[in-house]
Amino acid sequence: MVLLISITLMYAAPLILAGLGGVISEKSGVVNLALEGIMTIGAFAGAAVAFVTGNAWLGFFAAGAAGGGLALMHAIATVTFKADQTISGVALNFIGPGLAIFFTRILFGAVRSDPVTARMPKIFNIDITLIIGIFFVIAMYIFLYKTKWGLRIIAIGEHPAAADTLGINVSLTRFLCVIASGVFAGFGGAAFTLSIVSVFMPNVIAGAGFIALAAVIFGKWTPHGLLGACLIFGFFQALSIHLRGQDLPVPLQIITLLPYLLTLIILVLFVGKSVAPKAVGVPYNKEA
Repeated sequence: MVLLISITLMYAAPLILAGLGGVISEKSGVVNLALEGIMTIGAFAGAAVAFVTGNAWLGFFAAGAAGGGLALMHAIATVTFKADQTISGVALNFIGPGLAIFFTRILFGAVRSDPVTARMPKIFNIDITLIIGIFFVIAMYIFLYKTKWGLRIIAIGEHPAAADTLGINVSLTRFLCVIASGVFAGFGGAAFTLSIVSVFMPNVIAGAGFIALAAVIFGKWTPHGLLGACLIFGFFQALSIHLRGQDLPVPLQIITLLPYLLTLIILVLFVGKSVAPKAVGVPYNKEA
């Protein structure tokens, strides 16, 4: 049972970090479907920088920077040029892994990195990435609901035209929120390669970005709701790993699919009941 809890917390950490990126972006009115691709580039950057420097913290921050850089492309496309947010996100889900594999071949001569010996530390046997994730959950809750800047973001996500009339720069706020979402997702990617598997490979994220998006919906676009959702998803991921070692009359493939089946079930059951920010997914045209 202790091992199951430990694995749950370990796999929840990257989901929490990436999911916070989804929360901050969608609260401002911009859908970021690119979390999967951003996590992948973050996973590569974290592994590569930690491998070269021998410092996991440098790798972690490099992952955030790489994620923010990829999210910058999403911000330019969707906020500056008013492009379709879904199409932009899907495109980045191809660009992110493509860039990661390209640079992995240059640096390591293969599609996967060499083992990364530098790892993020643990505190009382708890991955520090989980502690960082919980810290950011608390910080984002305070920021969104207790500060004027956070309330402005919420206002923009609900009614950007009204926020604009109050002198709030809608485009700049959305731009910064999208970049912040990339930084968080980059951190989430680094949590995989610096705390869980210690190597970058093309399938290292394995759908975690999409699960993080489902957690955003399940958590009703709130940091604290996201935390609970990620713990649930992390538990099912841990359960699937635990069950693989058991002699069960169930195909291994079915057990491996548990977290993804849960994602589909939650989306079916809760998408209609969760109320998204009213202006999410809608480009804001000030002239209109």
